[in-house]
Amino acid sequence: MQTFEFGDPSAEVVLVQMVDDHDLKEIEGEFAAIRESFPGKIRLLAVKVNDWNRDLSPWKASAVFGNEDFGDGAAATLAEVMTCCTDRSRTYYIGGYSLAGLFALWAAYQTDLFEGVAAASPSIWFPEFVDFMREQKIRTKRVYLSLGDKEERTRNPIMASVGTRIREAQELLREQSVETTLEWNPGNHFKDAGLRTAKAFAWVLESGKRGE
Repeated sequence: MQTFEFGDPSAEVVLVQMVDDHDLKEIEGEFAAIRESFPGKIRLLAVKVNDWNRDLSPWKASAVFGNEDFGDGAAATLAEVMTCCTDRSRTYYIGGYSLAGLFALWAAYQTDLFEGVAAASPSIWFPEFVDFMREQKIRTKRVYLSLGDKEERTRNPIMASVGTRIREAQELLREQSVETTLEWNPGNHFKDAGLRTAKAFAWVLESGKRGE
């Protein structure tokens, strides 16, 4: 996987985001929006995945749209990400959009490395994921969740469950005393991905600052 860096290399606060080619087209604008909301020193590591459905999926699942099944490459991806986050004197946050948002949330159940999770429009409809959350304990202090207000209005029955699932997820996090919010953005899943991700990171950064 290839990593692109933005911001101050010496920053004590490091954001980690899994991206694809589409995300990279918006990443500079996204980072600028984060800096507007949180003007402190920040470094962003944008990690480009090779196979979106395989590399970010926590376990295998049948295709929900199109013909491409989901793999189980998340563990290997996280192991590689953690090689970029070995300096424990820094504070790390992980986030992303869509399946990358789901990966970020899953990652916080695997390690206590991340101070917060910025899950923007995460693919929380992913089969059995909320059941996984119910059975496990997350290892981070704060989680931002968001969804477009039209995302649950789809003919695909699995993807249409996203609204119900994200409400359940927020409640589960609250039960574990995690500081969390659920923001509803106007539009469908494909609207303003970079801006939504920037808002997600800005929230966890501000939450982390308050918690210092």
